[in-house]
Amino acid sequence: MLIEEILKKYDFAPVVPFELSEDTLLKIDLTAENTDLKKIDLTDTAIFSEYVFAKIQEAQAVCAIGGYFENRYIYRRSEHFQQTVEPRSIHLGVDIWAAAGTPVFAPLAGKVHSFANNDNFGDYGPTIILEHELEGYIFYTLYGHLSVSSLDGLAVNQVIDKGQRIAEFGNFPENGNWPPHLHFQVMTDMLGKQGDFPGVCEPSKIDFYRAICPNAHILLKTDTLY
Repeated sequence: MLIEEILKKYDFAPVVPFELSEDTLLKIDLTAENTDLKKIDLTDTAIFSEYVFAKIQEAQAVCAIGGYFENRYIYRRSEHFQQTVEPRSIHLGVDIWAAAGTPVFAPLAGKVHSFANNDNFGDYGPTIILEHELEGYIFYTLYGHLSVSSLDGLAVNQVIDKGQRIAEFGNFPENGNWPPHLHFQVMTDMLGKQGDFPGVCEPSKIDFYRAICPNAHILLKTDTLY
């Protein structure tokens, strides 16, 4: 994908205030291969959160990360992902699991494309989408599961600087009722949407979404870990 080759040429600001490296993070498995997930009540967000953060602590990591085009078991917890003929289970972005209140920074300059509070159970909760341009290519970054206060004072077309603090991780239930984490995604086509964009797709649509959702690990500088 050409946009991925362009992204690899640039040095981006950190999206979170800690190093993302093999030594500091836990690559968490949220697929059906992780049999732990079948032993806990994923519909109880507090229990799910305890599981995630216990795993982080056990690994002596600063956060957990993963999920780009992962076929996830965990979406069975919410009707939000079961409303299509084929249930959605393929995760299109990268998740960073860390404490509520963790600040979020823009990896490069851009402007606010749109924002919204997508408040269904299991949805993004507060969401910000930025628009960027590099070498004539327009693309977008999405930040989901934020705090409600992250949306305060935002305006469409508001200019955002590289490294500017734009949000913070939300806690449940305001973050879409998830264990605290950031959903970070890159898109080359917004498909006409505002303040929202699919973060999970049906397995049969992998090729379509892979063509418009570049590997978000590149901007996080974690692509070499996968």
